[in-house]
Order: sequence, then structure tokens, then C-alpha cells
Amino acid sequence: MFEGKMTTVGKKLIRRRMVDLSSEDTRFAHCLSTLDLIALGVGSTLGAGVYMLAGEVAKEMAGPSIVLCFLVAALSSVLAGLCYAEFGARVPKTGSAYLYSYVTVGEIWAFTTGWSLILSYVIGTASVARAWSAAFDNVIGNRISTFFMNKTTMDVPGVLAEHPDFLALMLICMLTMLLAFGVSESALVNKIFTAVNLVVLGFVIIAGFVKGDIRNWQISEDYINHSHLDLPDDIGKKGIGSGGFVPFGLEGILTGAATCFYAFVGFDCIATTGEEARNPQRSIPIGIIVSLLICFVAYFGVSAALTLMVPYFLLNKESPLPEAFKAVGWEPARYAIAVGSLCALSASLLGSMFPMPRVIYAMAEDGLLFKCLSHINPRTKTPLSATIASGFLAAVTALLFDLKDLVDLMSIGTLLAYSLVAVCVLILRYQSGQLNSPKAMEMLELNGNEEERAITNLTAASDQQKETLSLATLFNPSADTPTALSGCIVYVCVSVIAALITVICVVLTFKVTALKDASVGWIVVLVLLLVALLIFTIIVWMQPQSNTRLNFKVPFLPLLPIFSIFINILLMVQLSAGTWVRFAVWMALGFMIYFGYGIRNSVEGKNAEEPCATVEKPLHHPGLDLSPGAAAV
Repeated sequence: MFEGKMTTVGKKLIRRRMVDLSSEDTRFAHCLSTLDLIALGVGSTLGAGVYMLAGEVAKEMAGPSIVLCFLVAALSSVLAGLCYAEFGARVPKTGSAYLYSYVTVGEIWAFTTGWSLILSYVIGTASVARAWSAAFDNVIGNRISTFFMNKTTMDVPGVLAEHPDFLALMLICMLTMLLAFGVSESALVNKIFTAVNLVVLGFVIIAGFVKGDIRNWQISEDYINHSHLDLPDDIGKKGIGSGGFVPFGLEGILTGAATCFYAFVGFDCIATTGEEARNPQRSIPIGIIVSLLICFVAYFGVSAALTLMVPYFLLNKESPLPEAFKAVGWEPARYAIAVGSLCALSASLLGSMFPMPRVIYAMAEDGLLFKCLSHINPRTKTPLSATIASGFLAAVTALLFDLKDLVDLMSIGTLLAYSLVAVCVLILRYQSGQLNSPKAMEMLELNGNEEERAITNLTAASDQQKETLSLATLFNPSADTPTALSGCIVYVCVSVIAALITVICVVLTFKVTALKDASVGWIVVLVLLLVALLIFTIIVWMQPQSNTRLNFKVPFLPLLPIFSIFINILLMVQLSAGTWVRFAVWMALGFMIYFGYGIRNSVEGKNAEEPCATVEKPLHHPGLDLSPGAAAV
């Protein structure tokens, strides 16, 4: 009895979403061009990471090597971006990584991904809003912070900010109304802000290299110890590292990269526009790749210019760029940069808020979140209730919580989503079951000739008879195309690879001192783990890939997705225990909602219970069932 119930629950957790691509019917408006998607990605990305967080990371974590932090973070994002681009070409529907996980690895992982994305978008919106507020406060002479300093205080270190940020609250409310008004209007405003943003950043990079001094990257430890530096009160000589280009060592670079990673979240915003882009299968891959390239060049250039203009330990954490230009004697540029940064942060805030209601809508439409959140305004064709709910949640977060804690918490949610998308790409490319809509199956039955159907059925039957697991099928499969067995092999191997990578990253992070000291025991453990990882990677590599034609495919499988998973998990391990505790609390809240509501109201579950029922939604159908190793796409 108990075993039967557990089996039933287990099947519910791994049920996969069936997606019908034969129908283009949608409740959204098809109005976004490729340029709109690029502007959306760039605008979402180039904001707080340049205008605020760069100063904090350079000053406290990495020094001039912040450029390497952005390089590591960008590498992880580019690899994840390639995976998103393939899924965008394959499944151009609303939902982003949530949907990609749902059609590949099952409902519980899809909910985990979607719930993590909601966390990332809420934190991204709140952190950018607080950065906007801090930049504006700096422009007007810190009058807002001075006013609230003695009037409103929240003394909960590590949880709440010192003072509530009412300006950030009002800003999020205003942009929530704009997003509810319409997609076209929001895209137009975003393009204007993004254009100003790129002009300002171009000026910063050029001016920074003109006014910068390479000696700021070469400050020696002797100079720090024996000179009379006029250091700010919040740091001492021990708090500025050892000088040079990498004053805080490799650990500082990795920690800084994990913190900087949220600066590249923007491209996921593009992946949520599958039902609003005019030609999503072409526009989404192009938009993701081009926007990531533009963002990396901008982040690298601005962080280099910033640390060239001012020694890293003298940077102003609250508003680094305006103060840096003031320090080099370009006082008028200080105000121009400050005003330009407000436009950039506005675009980033709009881009951060755009995808959140669409993920919430997709989850609510599938029955995993409350159905009231799936309401679409018939006039504006926007997810109105999800937009209002997400705006309220982000506004409260921006009002109360501290930016540094928000950034770290956002990184862990985003890295988890990126890892799952990479896993999904690995699994999906080696599966025999491809996306087959009810309409396409019906056309095959009606129009396909008897010979075609007979050959298809005979091939499937012979594959079922011949397939047996052996050493040969692992390292030298006979089939040129994926089979049910090869799909199962890849599914299991990818699961083992993910577990091995997690253990390797934990060893590299927490036993780095023992490895540096040439501890034989830990070196042997690491070598054995790497050998096991290599063996399972080779097994996946030898399996036949699907030859389905797509507008974009991730190259060099399975290496790039595995490398993406490794970088994502390594960055996750670098985050603090407190961040993990807060993330666990968020996930516990999510699982309470899922097991209390979502698992019973899942549309896929209802479709499975009523296989003959007519499904009103064009995105669902009950007509197909996949083998355990196959995906829904």
C-alpha cells in the first residue's frame, strides 16, 4: 500500500510536459523584433553590475583582477547562453528554463527551476532598484540617505538593510504599471534607455583609458606597508590585500566571479519572449548571443577603466564611477556619468522585471502555481495578475533587504537554473523521442502512405527487440540514430556526471589548502573523481545524437554543457553558508506550495488522468507518451 503510493507520487514528480508546436495560437502579442530582443538583453544586463557592484567587488574582493572576475562569470554565462539558444530554437514558448526543464527532466525539476528563477528575478529587480536609488541619491548630494538616517532604522545585520529604500519601492511600482500597459510600449522605452546606456559606457571606457594610470594595477605590497596612504575609515592596510593586479589571490577572483555573475542574467529575459517574438526560433538565439557579446565587452572595458583611474582600495562602493571621474579631475563628467547611469539602471530594472511575470504565468498556466496568476489582459495581452504580484514582491524586497545579500542569493538561484538547462541540452540531444504534436501525428495517420507507416513500425519493433545493455552498447553503439536504450544510457550518465562534478567542486573548494600542500590522500581522491568523470563523458560522447534540424545547436557536445555545469556548480560552492540557508528557506516555501497545491492541480497530471479529454490549451496534449529515457522534445 505504502509502496504503491510512493510509486504514484514518484511518477507525478517526473512527469514531463507535452508541447504542441504545430499551433501558433497564443494569448500574447507577436510584436518583438530581433533588435527588441537584443536591446532587452543588453538593457537587462548593463546596469548595477557596472555602476555599483563593480566598485564593491574591486574594493573588497578582487582589486584590478575584477576584469578576470567578469571574464569567469561571462564564460559561464556564454556557455549557459548557448544552451538557452538551442532551447529557444527548439521550444519557442513562454517559460524559459522552467519550460525547458519540464519537457526534459520532469515536473519536480521544472518547479525547482522556475521557483529559483522567480527568486533570481525578484532579487535582480530589487538590487537594481536599490542601485538606482543610491546613484540618484549621490547625484543630489546624499540628501535622501541623510534624511532617513535618524528617522527610520532597521537594525538586523545580514538580513535587513540599515534603512528602508522608499525610492526603490516607488520606482518598481512605476515600472510595474508600464509593463502592465503593454509589451510594445515597454520595448520602446527600453530601447531608448539602452541607447543612452551604450553611449555612456562607451564614453566611460574611452575616458577611463585616457585618464587611467597603469601603475594603479601595479601597486606593490611594500608601497602599501611603507607609505602614508589616506585610507577611508572603513578599511585598513590589512583590508586592501597584497597589492598588484591580484591583491586577494585566486580565492578573491572566484568569490568575486560568483558575486559578479548576476550581472550576466539578462539573456534569460530573451528566452522568456518565445510567444511574443515575431520569429522566435531565429530571433532568440541571435538575441542571446549578440547581447552577451556586447555585455561582456562593456563589463570588461568599464571595470578595467574604473580600476585604472582610481586605486581599487580608494573606490567609492556606493557610486564608484561618478566618484572616479571626480578623482581624476573631470568634475563635469561626474554628473554626466551619474545621469547616464540612471538611464542605464532604468533599462536594467525594466529588463529585470520583464521576464518574472512570464515565468510566473507559465507555472500558473501549468497548474503548479495558483491559477489566478495566469490571467492575461485581453486588451494589452500582458500577464496582468502575474505582473502585479511580481512587482509587489520585488518592491517589498527592495524596500527592506540589503543589496550584498540580495546579489549572492540571486546568484545561487540563477546558477542552479543554468546548470539544469545545460543538463537538459545534454539529455535532449541524445534522445530518440522528438517533439511530435497531435496535429503532426494526425497528418501522418491521414496522409502517410502504408509503406512509410510500415517501415516506421518495423524499425521501432526491431529496435525494441535488438537493444540490450552491454559494454558494446556503452562504448560502441551500433545505431546511427538515438534509440530508447541510448537515451536511457545518456540520462543515467548525465545524472552521474552532475553528481561527480558536484563532489569535485566541493573538494576543490574546501580542500584547496590540502591540495596545495600536496596531500596524497586528497590528490588521489581528486584523480579518481576526474577519471570517473572522464569515463562517463566518453560514454555520452559515443552515443548517437539526434539529427533533428534546428536554427541553432550547441557545438562540441558533450564538452560545452559539461564545462558549463562545472563552472556553474563551482561558482555556487563559493557562496557563503548564509546564502545557502536563505536559499533553502526559499525552496522550502516553494515545495510547500508545490506539494500542497501544484502536484494536485498540475495540468499534465489531469491530462494523464483523462487521456481522452479534449485539452483547451494549445500547449498541452495527452496523446503521446515517452519512454523513461526520452524527452518530450
